[in-house]
Amino acid sequence: MSYMKQGMQKELIVQRLRDRGLRITKQRLLLIDVILEGNCSSCKEIFYEASRQDQTIGTATVYRMINALEEIGAISRKNMYKMACCEECSFDYACTIELDDNTVIELPENHFSQILKKGLEECGYLKGRKIRSVIAPGCVIK
Repeated sequence: MSYMKQGMQKELIVQRLRDRGLRITKQRLLLIDVILEGNCSSCKEIFYEASRQDQTIGTATVYRMINALEEIGAISRKNMYKMACCEECSFDYACTIELDDNTVIELPENHFSQILKKGLEECGYLKGRKIRSVIAPGCVIK
């Protein structure tokens, strides 16, 4: 994952956590970074990787953070703690589009997935393949 895309994704996650009233601590930022790296597939692995970087982090902190990230829809345990947006994503809206007349369209995840699939098929990108995941939050098209 490119640093710019990861940075935008991290900013969106941090903002959603703040919107929920959570303080953004160094440990929480570390856990977000560990999860965004995508090398961990369980809470235990996330804990081990984070504790290598910060020995004061506890398992309870990891589990609370995982729960908070699930609540905001940033991760799904079904998706092995990978932060991405897909058909099963639990964000209220997978995509918000602003048109040049200031109209705002908020696409629920199922509509976003349908539009993306049809667009990719129409442009010849899918070629019989299926979309596994889409990293959409924080994406800006201008």
